[in-house]
Amino acid sequence: VQLQASGGGLVQAGGSVRLSCAASERTFNSYAMGWFRQAPGKERVFVAAMAWRGSSTYYADFVKGRFTISRDNAKNTVYLEMNSLKPEDTAVYYCAADYRGVGDGLRQIFEYDYWGQGTQVTVSS
Repeated sequence: VQLQASGGGLVQAGGSVRLSCAASERTFNSYAMGWFRQAPGKERVFVAAMAWRGSSTYYADFVKGRFTISRDNAKNTVYLEMNSLKPEDTAVYYCAADYRGVGDGLRQIFEYDYWGQGTQVTVSS
């Protein structure tokens, strides 16, 4: 599975950005999808995830109420809508895919089978 993340850029604090992650896999709807981020000098951390079936979503506490993950299986794409952005949201954002993933395990990096290349989001104060 190849994942291509896009949509990052420079945005002012309080602004919004929508990230997209397009998958090459025709069985995209069999994969749970997640977003992680990595700030300079820090570890990669969980941001949000969506289970492979149903509509279960999972969020890190620091993005609840601000970020929304969604998917369009017809387009093999997962999105991360980011609102009320803060300078501390600055990071490289990565999408990842986990075959038939579901549950709180989706918060773990090691759960995922495939990773995209990342897209930079910079929030200026």
